Amino acid sequence: MKKRVIKILSHVFVLSALTLFACSKKETTTPVETKPPVTTPPVIPPPVGDSFARQTPGITAQKIAIKGGNISDYLLYVPDGYNEKKDYKWPVVIFLHGLGEIGNNINVLRNVGLVKVVSGKPFVMVAPQCLSGWWNTEYLEAVYKEVINKYHVDPSRVYLTGLSMGGFGTWDWSSAHPERFAAIVPICGGGNVNTMVKLKTMSVWVFHCTDDPTVNVTNSRTLVKALKDMGGNVQYTEYPTGGHDAWTRTYANAEVYTWMLKQHK
Repeated sequence: MKKRVIKILSHVFVLSALTLFACSKKETTTPVETKPPVTTPPVIPPPVGDSFARQTPGITAQKIAIKGGNISDYLLYVPDGYNEKKDYKWPVVIFLHGLGEIGNNINVLRNVGLVKVVSGKPFVMVAPQCLSGWWNTEYLEAVYKEVINKYHVDPSRVYLTGLSMGGFGTWDWSSAHPERFAAIVPICGGGNVNTMVKLKTMSVWVFHCTDDPTVNVTNSRTLVKALKDMGGNVQYTEYPTGGHDAWTRTYANAEVYTWMLKQHK
């Protein structure tokens, strides 16, 4: 009996000792600090710097890099000082010709509209040639993208102008993509009056002759009225005579360029 009691007491002593040891170990163990896994930050390439490529001053013929469509060539005018002013982004004017200049002889544009009088002007000019059909907004967009990417020009100072078929093209392209242009100068053209709401905030100066036998003056009057009725920023000059040629006087007017170059997006 005595031996049994001693044996039981010894078991109790061992269990108590183990319990005490376990509790002591739990309370005195230093917690292991956990840290987030070490990750290598992604390597972000530095921003691409503004590039500058020298251009030939004056008017030169250029091939459009983006193939397809009904535009393959354009005339480029680069003003004097372009290559020296590497920190300056030039305003750019896109000129759309009329029906008579459709074809694949780019040099016929040299004696037409803005191209004829652009020498000495303080902006870059781009005059694409329509190979056939009519001005197509999709292909004109390709020209725009090439101009912005290739030349040292200011995207906030892009201006659009055109005569006759180019006047129609000016209305159509600008109403389809008003975000592209700071101002437009459509001459003896026309367009869709329902799209004028897209040009409500656009700076617009319209020209037409009262006695135009080719494109009736009501085309311009209707669009101008629509813009004025919605509070648009539009000016309208109507020459009493001149037939279809409303562009010679317009492109010879220094005030047109002064007004145009003041406009910014």
